[in-house]
Amino acid sequence: MKLFKRKDDKKTEAEKVEARREEVLAKGRKFKYPLQWTRHRVVINTILVSIITIVLLFVGGWFALYRLNMTDDLLFRVTKIIPTPVASVDSENVRFSDYLMFYRSSVTSFKRQSSSQFENEEIRDDLLAEYKRTALNEAESYAYALKLARELDLKVDDSEIDSEFERHRKVGGIDRSEEGFVKIIEDNFGLSKSEYRRMLYLALIKAKVENKIDESASETASAVEKALAENGSDFKAVAESFGEKIIYEETGGLVDGRNVDGGRASEALKLEPGESSGKFVSMNGDGYYFVKLIKKTETEVNFVSIHVPFTEFNSRFSALREEGKIKEYINLPDPSSEPNNPVEAPED
Repeated sequence: MKLFKRKDDKKTEAEKVEARREEVLAKGRKFKYPLQWTRHRVVINTILVSIITIVLLFVGGWFALYRLNMTDDLLFRVTKIIPTPVASVDSENVRFSDYLMFYRSSVTSFKRQSSSQFENEEIRDDLLAEYKRTALNEAESYAYALKLARELDLKVDDSEIDSEFERHRKVGGIDRSEEGFVKIIEDNFGLSKSEYRRMLYLALIKAKVENKIDESASETASAVEKALAENGSDFKAVAESFGEKIIYEETGGLVDGRNVDGGRASEALKLEPGESSGKFVSMNGDGYYFVKLIKKTETEVNFVSIHVPFTEFNSRFSALREEGKIKEYINLPDPSSEPNNPVEAPED
């Protein structure tokens, strides 16, 4: 006879089953919780490593761009995706990708034409420094044009870029295939089709801005137009009377009707010998032109021209630099030249 009953003997069968269940689950938790803790640590460590990697890449990229002034292909691609500023013009950011685009296109073009000069380290370093300075000037100039374009509500749509691309594709009277022309762009400038179109867009928007803001050039062009009408279209005499305000040029012989000259040759091709054109805006966006045809064939022209250059944009841009409103985030020599004219079509 048992004097004392075990505690479990007082439990019902259901209570015994529940107690056994809890016992089994308790043993399982001994294995579950350590595994959960390990998984939690793995997640935290992965996040920390990712953050550290991103920070290191950011710092490394910043150092490569802003301190070492590196211009390699990887950084160029990254700055096209991430809008990184290389400078600011009157509070307008200048894209690092635009600066690198102009720089790389210039260097590629020069290497193709004069690769031997890059063999001399001293000459090469001086040339590269000059190209960097010129490229930054250009990028700053176009950034300012974009700022003014927004203020003036001026736009360039895809159809305008398409037309300019087609004009460049057929320059020199050669109807190249698009594939062949893109290959020329890559070989001459080291640019893709989209990058070349970006250059065309910038050139077109700047041309519209210059045309809009330069009232002085417009007034001079109107005065030239009146003088030509009164002088029997004597271009040389009119040019002399206006002095340095305008530029007089002669081809000196027949040139291709699709010559890269701001549209003068193609305009002259529409005329008959002795006829003069009215005022028209240069395709380069550098001013107004007047042309007078001397002689032509089916594809070639001999003409004289008067150029009324735009000056207001460059005047405003120079004033911004003098006033300290152009901030540069990389160390380059002080500006020594004005921004170059917009991109022209490459030759074969």
